[in-house]
Amino acid sequence: MPLTLTLTPNFSEPGKRYFRAFSPGDDFYEMLIEAHRDLSDEQSAMLNAKLILLLANHIGDLSVLREALGHARDGV
Repeated sequence: MPLTLTLTPNFSEPGKRYFRAFSPGDDFYEMLIEAHRDLSDEQSAMLNAKLILLLANHIGDLSVLREALGHARDGV
Protein backbone atom coordinates (compact mmCIF):
# COMPACT_ATOMS: atom_id res chain seq x y z
CA MET A 1 0.00 0.00 0.00
CA PRO A 2 1.53 3.34 -1.02
CA LEU A 3 2.29 6.00 1.54
CA THR A 4 0.19 9.13 1.63
CA LEU A 5 1.56 12.61 1.95
CA THR A 6 1.87 13.86 5.53
CA LEU A 7 0.39 17.38 5.72
CA THR A 8 0.54 17.87 9.48
CA PRO A 9 3.75 19.09 11.18
CA ASN A 10 6.12 16.14 11.35
CA PHE A 11 9.53 17.56 12.29
CA SER A 12 11.63 15.92 14.98
CA GLU A 13 15.18 15.04 15.91
CA PRO A 14 15.85 11.66 17.51
CA GLY A 15 16.84 12.00 21.15
CA LYS A 16 15.87 15.67 21.40
CA ARG A 17 12.93 16.75 23.56
CA TYR A 18 10.87 19.75 22.53
CA PHE A 19 8.67 21.76 24.86
CA ARG A 20 6.59 23.35 22.10
CA ALA A 21 5.10 21.48 19.14
CA PHE A 22 6.27 24.13 16.65
CA SER A 23 9.92 24.18 17.83
CA PRO A 24 11.22 21.41 15.51
CA GLY A 25 9.68 23.19 12.52
CA ASP A 26 11.32 26.42 13.64
CA ASP A 27 14.65 24.58 13.87
CA PHE A 28 14.28 23.37 10.29
CA TYR A 29 13.34 26.85 9.05
CA GLU A 30 16.44 28.27 10.74
CA MET A 31 18.63 25.60 9.08
CA LEU A 32 17.06 26.38 5.70
CA ILE A 33 17.60 30.13 6.03
CA GLU A 34 21.18 29.56 7.20
CA ALA A 35 21.88 27.32 4.18
CA HIS A 36 20.88 30.24 1.90
CA ARG A 37 22.93 32.86 3.74
CA ASP A 38 25.38 34.75 1.50
CA LEU A 39 24.22 32.98 -1.68
CA SER A 40 23.30 34.82 -4.86
CA ASP A 41 19.75 34.38 -6.20
CA GLU A 42 21.12 31.89 -8.75
CA GLN A 43 23.00 29.91 -6.09
CA SER A 44 19.93 29.94 -3.84
CA ALA A 45 17.77 28.57 -6.66
CA MET A 46 20.38 25.86 -7.29
CA LEU A 47 20.42 24.93 -3.59
CA ASN A 48 16.61 24.64 -3.62
CA ALA A 49 16.65 22.47 -6.76
CA LYS A 50 19.29 20.16 -5.30
CA LEU A 51 17.45 19.90 -1.99
CA ILE A 52 14.18 19.06 -3.74
CA LEU A 53 15.84 16.30 -5.77
CA LEU A 54 17.65 14.85 -2.74
CA LEU A 55 14.46 14.76 -0.66
CA ALA A 56 12.38 13.42 -3.56
CA ASN A 57 14.90 10.61 -4.00
CA HIS A 58 14.75 9.91 -0.25
CA ILE A 59 10.93 9.68 -0.38
CA GLY A 60 11.08 7.60 -3.54
CA ASP A 61 7.34 6.82 -3.74
CA LEU A 62 6.06 8.42 -6.95
CA SER A 63 2.45 8.52 -5.72
CA VAL A 64 3.55 10.57 -2.66
CA LEU A 65 5.67 12.84 -4.84
CA ARG A 66 2.78 13.31 -7.30
CA GLU A 67 0.50 14.27 -4.41
CA ALA A 68 3.12 16.67 -3.02
CA LEU A 69 3.55 18.35 -6.41
CA GLY A 70 -0.21 18.79 -6.68
CA HIS A 71 -0.44 20.38 -3.22
CA ALA A 72 2.56 22.61 -3.91
CA ARG A 73 1.09 23.80 -7.21
CA ASP A 74 -2.35 24.62 -5.74
CA GLY A 75 -2.86 28.35 -5.55
CA VAL A 76 0.37 29.24 -7.38
